Amino acid sequence: MTLNSNGVYTGFIKVQMELCRPITVWASMNPGKHIINNETAFYLPKGYVNTLHISSTNTVREVIEALLKKFLVADNPAKFALYKRCHREDQVYMCKLSETEHPLYLRLVAGPRTEMLSFVLREHETGEVLWEAFSLPELHNFLRILDREEDEQLQNLKRRYAAYRDKLEEALGEVWQPPG
Repeated sequence: MTLNSNGVYTGFIKVQMELCRPITVWASMNPGKHIINNETAFYLPKGYVNTLHISSTNTVREVIEALLKKFLVADNPAKFALYKRCHREDQVYMCKLSETEHPLYLRLVAGPRTEMLSFVLREHETGEVLWEAFSLPELHNFLRILDREEDEQLQNLKRRYAAYRDKLEEALGEVWQPPG
């Protein structure tokens, strides 16, 4: 870490990426003179760590945006949250950082040992879906998946009631004998 003449520290932080869902990245290709922007989605390897050069004035929101920009991630930064992982007395504590906190300042106060403090990028765990954080193609894909699941559930329900109807008609046929 370096203290600049203006009183601002600059330095590196390591951020472990603990993402459960795939990320979407921009894959720019230049066949001939035409630039084609494709999006590719994939899962990051478990335990993947990024190193980022920041200043003590950078906020959590800026760190998340810088991480995503560094690796051409197309996903909305609002989908992600930065956590601090602290180790105390053989216990590991995870705490979501507010968007206004300064990770490099936290690193400075905690000291250089990553066993004492480390940073983790995760998806939001609010329990509520932030629909505005998704792109239009992602939302259309969700709708297609929901339509398919709805059709499957409807077919399962129809098959179940048809089986009940058949059993009921069979039982009625055994009990009720027409007079004659």
